[in-house]
This record gives sequence, structure tokens and C-alpha cells, in this order.
Amino acid sequence: MTATAAASQETIGMLVKQWRERRRRSQLDLSLAAEMSARHLSYIETGRSKPSPVMIERICDELDVPLRERNRLHLAAGFAPAYRERPLADLGAAHDAVQAVLRGMEPNPAVAVNVHWNLLAANTAMRAFLDDLPEELCRQPVNLLRATLHPDGLAPQILNLGQWRAHVLRRVRRQLERTADDGLTSLLTELQTYSHPASPTNAANAAKADLVVPLQMTTPYGDLALLYTATVFGSPRDVTLDEIAIETFFPADPATTHLLRTLADMRNAPT
Repeated sequence: MTATAAASQETIGMLVKQWRERRRRSQLDLSLAAEMSARHLSYIETGRSKPSPVMIERICDELDVPLRERNRLHLAAGFAPAYRERPLADLGAAHDAVQAVLRGMEPNPAVAVNVHWNLLAANTAMRAFLDDLPEELCRQPVNLLRATLHPDGLAPQILNLGQWRAHVLRRVRRQLERTADDGLTSLLTELQTYSHPASPTNAANAAKADLVVPLQMTTPYGDLALLYTATVFGSPRDVTLDEIAIETFFPADPATTHLLRTLADMRNAPT
């Protein structure tokens, strides 16, 4: 069965039930939170009642359904998609805000990525790490996780590759659980096939380290220890904007701070 055919067989009741079970919510809990009766919710899930667009949004708000998936629910109920999807370059003030944040993070590496960690934009500091990737990893869309963990990518430069790989895979699994995005399933499968060294951390240490896992890299100019933060837009009304995250890598020690500034000075020096 094709994806289109499968989608055509989706009902609003099936999708509501799937998301409710994914979020581990009971019918009673969800109905109270969405200010509807448990019977009404049961009727929606069994196809005996069709929710209005307003009711779909109330249910989605309570289940934290991403905007892309909300459009699927609206379509399954026979309504038009509620949210537009435009390229980053067409997002006006939001696009300008992304670029301003990326520039403002210099000399720290920063990128804007979508839900699959495909690269949307990067500042000069991050491009210095990505410019030397082999051609196969530079084909559009460039995937930041693939570029990081692929044996021909940045992986040979990562000093704690086993630990970082385990952390990255946990992030992808959490993203998949939150979004139910099929593209993440294939990405996770691909990343798991890459060769890697055994992680020296035991289960207890891995759980503790997952709070703040440093990315430790070697460069021709010295070693780096980087911590990352992720920034998202609040209350987005566009699918693209809903899926954008700005990831910034900050120095984890004074030596890294000094090295990032030195590398920036080298890039900015007159030729």
C-alpha cells in the first residue's frame, strides 16, 4: 500500500486515539483537559462523531501534537489544513530572527535545523567545521547528525564518539516519540548502522551524563569541548517554524573559549 493510499484511509478517530495513546493519556483525562465529555471523545475515536476544527485544535493542544501532524488530523476530518508551510527564506521576521541569532552566537558554532536535523542555515563558525566534508555528505539537504556520526564525516575527530553517539541516538528517539515522524525512523536506522567504538560509560553514568554531554573534538589547532543548547520559537503558526531549532555549541572550558576566538580571528584576518 502506498503512503498516499494509507493516508486516504486514515480517519480522525484513528489519529486522535493514536496520539492519545502515544501521550499515555486516558479518555477521561483528555476529555476533562479538553473540556468535553468522555462520551463525546469516545464517539470521535470510534467514528460516531466528527469534531469541529476548533475541537481538533483543543485536542491537539492537550496532546502537544506538532503542526504538521495537526494538518493530517484536519484533513482526516474533511477540513482544509490549518497551518501553512513556507521555506525559511519566506518567513519574514522569523527568518531575520534566525539569521540574527546565528550571527550573534559568533565565534560559537550555531546552526538552524529542522525536525530531521537537516541544515537550514549556519553561521561562519559552524561552516568552518562543515566545509571540509566529503561531497556525499554535502548533498542537499545536509543532515547535521549524518555529517557528525558518519565514518567519513566528523566522527574521526570526535574524541568521545561512543558517548556522543549514544547521546545523539537518544535525542533522535525522543524526537521520534514526540513527533511520530516517519523520516526520523529511517534516520535512526541509518545512524545505528555506522561503525563506532564501544562507549566506556556504564548505564548509570550514561544517564547522568545525558544531562550535559560534551562534544569533544580534535582539530589541527587543538582540542575542543563543546556544550550545546537548543532554541525554538514560541507559539509558531507555520509548519516550518514549528520544526525549526537553533542549536548553539558553547565552550565547556577556557581552552575552548580561547581556541574558538583564535579561529575566528584567523578567519577574519585580512588576506
